[in-house]
Amino acid sequence: MDVNNYKAAEGSCIISEEVVASIAGIAAMETPGVTALVGRPGDMRGMMSTNASARSVRVLNNENETVLDLYLTLKQGVKIQEVALAVQQNVKNAVQSMTGKAVTRVNVHVLGMKMEEKKED
Repeated sequence: MDVNNYKAAEGSCIISEEVVASIAGIAAMETPGVTALVGRPGDMRGMMSTNASARSVRVLNNENETVLDLYLTLKQGVKIQEVALAVQQNVKNAVQSMTGKAVTRVNVHVLGMKMEEKKED
């Protein structure tokens, strides 16, 4: 074996989809106008999960791309398009900076609006 051609194995790092979902969920909740992450409609596997982010964020990972789907509710009176764009940017930046994996798409699904409760004096 020629010593000059030998390369040491660097190993690999595998990040679970639940970790990516948690990062995305936290970043989404930090966005002004977002009130809650909600469960994906019709997802039986997500209903069994104890992790709220796993129920509210779907992660599709393959060699070429990472696609995230987030399901959330917004505050009443916000501009949906502006908040959705901010969520996309926050989530993409957080996931890419923490995992080093490129995020190709962030799909935001707004499933409801939360009305603010009036406080009585």
